[in-house]
Amino acid sequence: MSRSYRHMQEYEKEILELKDKGLTKREIGERLGFSYDQIHNFISRYNRKQRKIAAGAALKRKGRPPKDYAVGEQDTVAELKYILARKDAQIKRLEMENELMRDFLSETEGM
Repeated sequence: MSRSYRHMQEYEKEILELKDKGLTKREIGERLGFSYDQIHNFISRYNRKQRKIAAGAALKRKGRPPKDYAVGEQDTVAELKYILARKDAQIKRLEMENELMRDFLSETEGM
């Protein structure tokens, strides 16, 4: 099914509706004229964006901010909450690695 070029964002609502109905990424791609990889990448980016929003991270724009751009207190607080959540996750991961290493070393010392 060939189609003229359009941005994936124009199909966002349709893609998410078809995904909620239980269609596979391949089936969604066939219906809308996209490849499996395009649908997979779109859904991955969409999910990442939603996780950041849920964690309270302000979505940053790339590049130089406009001259009249002002960072609000709410944006700053949301960004700091996101940073703290990421740091906490990293600490938990390191604690788990530390515990696994400790267990491994205690098991191998007895051999």
